[in-house]
Amino acid sequence: MWVGLVALLVVIAALFLGNRLLNGDGSLLRNVQVSQSEISPNADGDTDATTISYEISRNAAVSIYFENEAGDRFYFRREKPRGAGDYRVTFSGVVDPYKLPDDQIEGEILARLLQNGRYTWTISATDDNNVTETQQGELLIVDADPVLPDIRDFTLDKTVFTPNRDGIADRVQPQLFLAKDVAQIRVFLQLPDGSEERIAEFEQVVVPNAEGWHYYDYAGGVDEGATPPPDGTYPIVAIAQDLEGQQVRVEKELTIQFGGVPRVRVVSPPAGDTVSWNATAVPVCDLLTFSVTVENYGSTPIRTSGPPPGTLYDSDWNYNTLGWFTESGAFRLGIGFENELTNYPYRWSLGSPDELTEIDGFTYLMPGQRVEVTGSIRLTNVFGLRNPQPVWAGLIHEDVEVVTFYERVDPTAITVDVPDEANMPECAPREVPEWPVD
Repeated sequence: MWVGLVALLVVIAALFLGNRLLNGDGSLLRNVQVSQSEISPNADGDTDATTISYEISRNAAVSIYFENEAGDRFYFRREKPRGAGDYRVTFSGVVDPYKLPDDQIEGEILARLLQNGRYTWTISATDDNNVTETQQGELLIVDADPVLPDIRDFTLDKTVFTPNRDGIADRVQPQLFLAKDVAQIRVFLQLPDGSEERIAEFEQVVVPNAEGWHYYDYAGGVDEGATPPPDGTYPIVAIAQDLEGQQVRVEKELTIQFGGVPRVRVVSPPAGDTVSWNATAVPVCDLLTFSVTVENYGSTPIRTSGPPPGTLYDSDWNYNTLGWFTESGAFRLGIGFENELTNYPYRWSLGSPDELTEIDGFTYLMPGQRVEVTGSIRLTNVFGLRNPQPVWAGLIHEDVEVVTFYERVDPTAITVDVPDEANMPECAPREVPEWPVD
């Protein structure tokens, strides 16, 4: 065993001495090879790239660049720190960005193929003592793809975006035109720490990555219950990369305002019912009145819409009767019952006009604000098919949901005192209020 070990050490020493004799004691850059002297970078699978290999004997900054016959220099690597060791890298003709005199590119070029022609390649290494060694050779570029993956007409459908599910400017939709088929395209919101929040493509006729128009849709994650990026102005970026590795980038600015997941609740008092009713038995033509407290406990304004608290309904009306139709994204407090024909037929806004804040023509319950919602229903007959009838309150986020945990608040059996048919009163006629009311 000892004899074998000694023999192995002798072989290693011989190889080391032979290498020193071949390269010289102080050699920094060694064994440089470029596997192909001609490439055709067009993604056809035939001689698209060459392999560059080299050895560094000690720490150094390495540059790899190409010069055309006019003396223009194009960098593949620029002063990259490297430790002692062997290195191999595939070069497919893509270098740092540059522009040609006749370019008509809308985006910013991030990486580009060398043009067809003959180039001198150079590998340069500079160590910590500022000693530099270089080696050179020739490379011919033929049949290179001349078309960049340009991104044209990059636009946003709005520049101010309020991702809070209020139905107003809740989404932003970037669109762009790809000048050629690409390997990939990324559209994202750039965060201050450099991370990316991806924006998904809204697929239509043009397939992903194909030449043509592409449309994207972004809601800040609010649709999934996630908190959007903090309010502020952000770049929306698109980067396209073609099959050869060329890259083009475009950017637009987007401002986020009032972003956040809407959070509203019905407040339960320390004692007593959450929904306060004036009675549990009401004669025909009399009023059933309620009171409930609502709070915006989130960080974003809550849009709401009328009719205002205090509004009186007849029991055979609903909110449409009063001219307040469903508004996507608006919150309302509703009263429902078991046999209702319309879900929560009686609805009120979360606060009176003097309690709410107007933003761009819409009314909002602001973060931390708590209000009392009251309303009345004149019982012109029994509720639905049952008497007594279970009646409850609920928070409605219109065209979104009945808010979880607040969809059947305090069901209470309400009896309508109905006399016999001979003594059935006829309720005084009442005109439907006209809105808005001064």
